[in-house]
Amino acid sequence: MRNKKTPGSVSKESACSGSESSADTPIPAESIDPAEKVRSFPHAPGVYLMKDSAGRVLYVGKAKDLRNRAGSYFLKAAAEDPRTAALVQEIRDLDYIQTESEVDALLLEARLIKDIQPPYNRDLKDDKTFPYLEIFIREDFPRVQFTREPKQRGTKLYGPFGSASGLRGAVQVLQKIFRFRTCTLDIQEGDERWRWYRPCLLASIQQCSAPCNLRISKEEYRKDIRRLMRFLEGQKTALLKEMRKEMASASKELRFEEAARLRDEIRALETLDQRGDLDAHVQPEVFHVDPRRGLVGLKKVLQLPQPPRTIEGIDIAHLAGAETVASLVQFIDGLPFKPGYKRYRIRTTQGGDDYGAIREVVFRRFQRLHEEGQPQPDLLLIDGGPGQLHAALEAFESLQQTPPLVLALAKREELVYRMGRPEPVRLSRHSFALRLLQYVRDEAHRFAQHYHHILRRKSTLGE
Repeated sequence: MRNKKTPGSVSKESACSGSESSADTPIPAESIDPAEKVRSFPHAPGVYLMKDSAGRVLYVGKAKDLRNRAGSYFLKAAAEDPRTAALVQEIRDLDYIQTESEVDALLLEARLIKDIQPPYNRDLKDDKTFPYLEIFIREDFPRVQFTREPKQRGTKLYGPFGSASGLRGAVQVLQKIFRFRTCTLDIQEGDERWRWYRPCLLASIQQCSAPCNLRISKEEYRKDIRRLMRFLEGQKTALLKEMRKEMASASKELRFEEAARLRDEIRALETLDQRGDLDAHVQPEVFHVDPRRGLVGLKKVLQLPQPPRTIEGIDIAHLAGAETVASLVQFIDGLPFKPGYKRYRIRTTQGGDDYGAIREVVFRRFQRLHEEGQPQPDLLLIDGGPGQLHAALEAFESLQQTPPLVLALAKREELVYRMGRPEPVRLSRHSFALRLLQYVRDEAHRFAQHYHHILRRKSTLGE
């Protein structure tokens, strides 16, 4: 991680970045107006530090663009906003540390907040607990999870993080490199029953090494976890050096599969700035939904052998039959999985034919899954009633495929229609199962409407 600083004061606190490069010797603060000084900041990701007249760090923040983000504090709106007004009045100096990617900036921000404990990082947060990244190191195959209520023992904590959505986005990015699991399964080495377990979609898209199917040994999996921990602790340079040495050794000893995997991980880490756009992976924060209780509730009310780990939701959007589009959203273990979201322009129907649009989307989606050898989701949720449900099932008949569990959730009365059942299920309005289904349905609706608005702007404004 590069460590670059502006001319001017560099306090002891701002050098505590966890970066491997040595801190510059502090220089006496110059009488430069902070609003002018920020104009020398680069248009690059990093962390900025706001300081008072004594050089003490008041606030630490991360940015995709340091100049634009730090400069926003010197606009009129920031001085009038109740959340930032007090901070703005105290700012007399500022500094920055440039990083290679947004992910690096997010992790550096968390380390600095923990080390320095700036007063305004505490004052500006809301009434929720800061999020942490928690690794269950005592498990045979340690899982990694986002949490606001960390365990007291048996886990390794990283954080606190200032941005919950940013942390969820970082988890998605890092999972592509280190392929750790985020599920809550109790996987033990040597338990042969796991050899017959069907991994979730994350394994199919190379985002998890699938210890749930014993596709990786305990030793190799824990190596990836140790690499992840070193990266989280700011040891990226040393980690890359060690991995290159391991790759050369594996190649020399003709362990080509291991060498290739290390090569891919090294390349992913080296190009993190190209994949570390947290906005592309950010996960919605919804606090009225408890994913685990929702999944357990679905298992109970739908009488399933196990909770549905992968859920996909489909919705249709159009305006008076024009520009008909569809969305597909994907949830894994009760949480949205943004890289799995897909958009469709409807090709075969016109005039607001929702049933025909649903048939087309379901056909296209599951035909592709079959062609690519990918597993079906455990549950498919359609926004609508019995007509929409029937349209989805017709697509499976055309494909000559056995469908997964298919449900339709009707608005207003919120009745759940299930394939093979003539009567709908009415769930309690307060049930966790219904809340999770509503979350999937509403997220599919939001995503479809967003795509529809984009197409309407393009057609009406020529954008």
